[in-house]
Amino acid sequence: MVNVIFAVYTVIFVALLIGAGFVAKKWVSDSDDFILAGREIGTTINTLGVVAIGFAGTSITLAPGFSVLYGVKGGIVWGVIYSIAGLMVYANIFSNFIRRSGAQTLPEYFETRYNGKVRGLIAITSVIGMCGILANNVVSLSSIVSGYTGWSIPIITGAAFLVILIFATMSGMWATTITDFIQVSIGTIAVPVFLGILVNKYGGFEFFEGWKGGNWLNTGLAGATMPMYTFKYPSALTFVILFGTALVWGNNYYWIKMASCRNESVAKKSYTIGSIYLIVVFMIPLSLIGIYAGTVMPEVFALAGGTVAHTAAYGVIAKVIPPALGSLFIVGACAAALSTASTSAMGATSTATRDIYKRMINKDATPAATLKASKVSMALIIVATWVMTFFPGGPTYLFAFANAWLTPPAVLLLLGAFWPRFNAKGAYWGVLSGMVTMVALTVLELTKTFVIGQWTHMAIVGFLVSLIVGVCASLTAPASYYGKTDWDIKAGKNNRVNVKLDEFDLKVLTMIRNGHQYLADISDGLSVDAKVSNLSIEKLDQGGYIERAGLKGSKFFTFNITEKSNEVLPKLNEVEGRLMEDYLNSKYLKFIEMAKNNPEKIGLFAKEFKMGSLQMSSMISHLTRRGYIKEKGMFKRQVEITDKGNLILQKYASLGGKA
Repeated sequence: MVNVIFAVYTVIFVALLIGAGFVAKKWVSDSDDFILAGREIGTTINTLGVVAIGFAGTSITLAPGFSVLYGVKGGIVWGVIYSIAGLMVYANIFSNFIRRSGAQTLPEYFETRYNGKVRGLIAITSVIGMCGILANNVVSLSSIVSGYTGWSIPIITGAAFLVILIFATMSGMWATTITDFIQVSIGTIAVPVFLGILVNKYGGFEFFEGWKGGNWLNTGLAGATMPMYTFKYPSALTFVILFGTALVWGNNYYWIKMASCRNESVAKKSYTIGSIYLIVVFMIPLSLIGIYAGTVMPEVFALAGGTVAHTAAYGVIAKVIPPALGSLFIVGACAAALSTASTSAMGATSTATRDIYKRMINKDATPAATLKASKVSMALIIVATWVMTFFPGGPTYLFAFANAWLTPPAVLLLLGAFWPRFNAKGAYWGVLSGMVTMVALTVLELTKTFVIGQWTHMAIVGFLVSLIVGVCASLTAPASYYGKTDWDIKAGKNNRVNVKLDEFDLKVLTMIRNGHQYLADISDGLSVDAKVSNLSIEKLDQGGYIERAGLKGSKFFTFNITEKSNEVLPKLNEVEGRLMEDYLNSKYLKFIEMAKNNPEKIGLFAKEFKMGSLQMSSMISHLTRRGYIKEKGMFKRQVEITDKGNLILQKYASLGGKA
């Protein structure tokens, strides 16, 4: 009966996922929609997306699992460190930086900041790491379902990959966005209700007096306590580096979750709210569910003489719930795992498509060819990841292994954002040395030749190697012009050089004159890779035509035009001059007029002016920052004119249509 009910729920859930793929399919017009959802994601949906990543198969195995292993303190410490050191800190340090950089992927940013060799290396490590996380989530899902139903793990694993392949390849980021909404909605109900049923059935904290390990707060079933300051995994210190820095900071799918937001405020707010939501609604309840599992049936766990791994605690305790509800709670766990797995697949796919296919295989790929390549890449990644599910050590070790590959990018992101002196040579040798070190340690550990885990986790070593080698190598080569000690961000007559501007440079300069201050606006508006627009920015900066707002953080990607630009830009007529004073041109004014009279027809505007999804995003973001329109809509972006927008239409109505 249990398995029949669970099977019915599973069929319904899978139908919802595939249905989400069909619904979102019409929203995908090009590869930018497939990878970034056209930068249309708003606060509510991205908050749910962040929660969905956190409420994953990993969380459902590790939070209850660490409670069984180390007491409730272990489960909560893991969840809080991931949520705070990972998500919240990342949001408040990097949200403005990521969204304004314009880079669609983390490797793309590395070419913008360093060079193409670094981008290629990071693309490889990123795909390996994200495939590992994808594999971990599917393995976690299989472990939970098998623990509840007794079904074959290989069959469950294969079915999960098939479902991901079907719905995610339909519409990419839009599909994962809708499934995030479904998954978090189910989980928000399922996990607290699950805990409430256990409390009602067995009692509150007093029930844990029967905990076999003694003190349920601080010790696991076998009497172990959570190590705090040791470099040996698992410990609180290694959690900070693995599940905070490496998992989040060096992970491309956390980058694209921010890059897909409508603006930097949405990115920061959604990550911050999502991290708190995760702790309160999921991490603490999941940790307590693990304690109930260990108290109710300690004999089933290997720690107490049984055969079941501590990571299967969630599925084990679900068996004491009536099948109608227990099956729903397990389906909720499946939703968590599948949603995060699909996001991991998107992260790996975006890198494989944009940073490998378009750079190394087909540089002149059309939007249609790139979209097709994205879907093929996802299929290949899913097949390759299925092979990784046979990786020894189970989900805990698999997850830690995946994070190890994401450590070098985290180091490069931090140094690149806040140390202008750090250069391409340091980045290249830092990431290469870290990657080679971890490959060697992985092989040695798997063959039992040398087990680094006896002393520390390989990611700790990789982090230190990448940092030390990167810094030392950087100091042996000249810095980029902006990293030199004598560089002044303020342009003067004697601190700039003569440069020859081409047609593209003038397009970039024109956009900045029109009020587009961020590299994201320029890259999107001109439909180019961030590396292309950044090369132009560097030329304009060194020539004294623009100035950066600063050399660190998001100010590095924020620009202001100088008076020298008037020497090279075409002269404006009277109408154009007046429009430019309000950061407008005739096309932008026409869009504001449409926002007032026909806001539901902005899609027609894109067709009329032959604008792609990111070109529309560039224009809408600019007009929103200037206060002429505002964005709304839970899923697809909608626009609405503001009072300032109405005033600007009245102002230019006097031009008699000349605008």
